Amino acid sequence: MVRPADAAGPRQMKRMEPMLLRRLAETLRAGGIEDAELEAKWITEDAASEADALEIAQRRAKHEPLQYLLGTWEFYGLPFCVGEGVLIPRADTETLVDAVRMRIPDAAGQQIADLCTGSGCIALALAAHMPLTQFTGIDISGQALQYAQKNIALNGARNMRTECADVLAGETAAQYHGLAAVVCNPPYLTAEDMQNLQAEVRYEPALALFGGTDGLDFYRRITALWRGALAEGGLLAFETGCTQGDAVRELLSDNGFHETEILRDLSGNPRVVLGRK
Repeated sequence: MVRPADAAGPRQMKRMEPMLLRRLAETLRAGGIEDAELEAKWITEDAASEADALEIAQRRAKHEPLQYLLGTWEFYGLPFCVGEGVLIPRADTETLVDAVRMRIPDAAGQQIADLCTGSGCIALALAAHMPLTQFTGIDISGQALQYAQKNIALNGARNMRTECADVLAGETAAQYHGLAAVVCNPPYLTAEDMQNLQAEVRYEPALALFGGTDGLDFYRRITALWRGALAEGGLLAFETGCTQGDAVRELLSDNGFHETEILRDLSGNPRVVLGRK
């Protein structure tokens, strides 16, 4: 689990009595939370009072996501507001950010679209390191985009905007031309995956998780629809589930993309598939 950002929330309780830390850890352990001592420490660092810390621990013991309870989480060294209705940023997704940064030099006037943007973490992580490039985060969920807009303000990003639209609709893709890159962490869980979700993941929006019976619906539609929005040589880069790399790479090849690659995350799992128009 990644430590929450230092900018996340108040710090009134940095110096807590060991007795309270033990009490929080015991509450978490009783609920089956694996890293009880570490999470207890994080809770005290963000809680506004002892009563607040105890309430957070009790809710966490029922497997509510810690990220939602704290309200802010770190991704790519930046703080992000998160909560009910938006996907929680995960460390695996940093592989996608690295891949795009390595392949697309920052340049004035160029544009990149982040599809299924959610909290905006991918686009904002890129925007922080590519200040000359303009980013658009697109999502069908107005609730998720409220978080993205908060995160734009939180991180002081002047080179990102949001659009509420369906990325699987032809009229959405048709609005964009000459993009340097299209990046996307789409819903990719299968129907079977959705039946076997961890307790914490059940709190996250199904809209951001379910990718169709085989998990590949978004990859099929986006690869076909958004190819025309890319400039010649433009990059299409996806995050994928760890068993989907070969299938997604084949989809890119079938749609005329070349220089296709599968990249692994820090755990050694296939995590990113990309190709050039």
